Amino acid sequence: MSTVVNLAKCFEKFSDNYSPKIVGELNGQYVMLVRAEGDKIPWHSHDNEDEMFLVIEGVLNILERDKTTAVKAGEFYIVAKGIEHRVVPEGAVKLMLFEPKGIAHTGHTQSEITKAKFDRLELR
Repeated sequence: MSTVVNLAKCFEKFSDNYSPKIVGELNGQYVMLVRAEGDKIPWHSHDNEDEMFLVIEGVLNILERDKTTAVKAGEFYIVAKGIEHRVVPEGAVKLMLFEPKGIAHTGHTQSEITKAKFDRLELR
């Protein structure tokens, strides 16, 4: 279904952290919005999927074993498949993620934020 999605209105509909919300689908991928605050993401990797983080608001630090990259609002970063990583937001951060439908969002690592299924956000 073709529709306009207003990101600000979508973010007003939820306040929980580290719980991605599906707001669209394209070519076998989910388009998801997520709020992040606090250091909760474990080190993990994805064997078969690249992972893209588009920062809508705030600053997200993406840690890889050999470097840390600060990604600011209006910027995105792609972590290549197989690269061990974790993310640490500076304060409250709003993100858009593009991920294959079958991705395990914390890879093979289970933690308090691991989701077996993502919620779909009502767009109306």
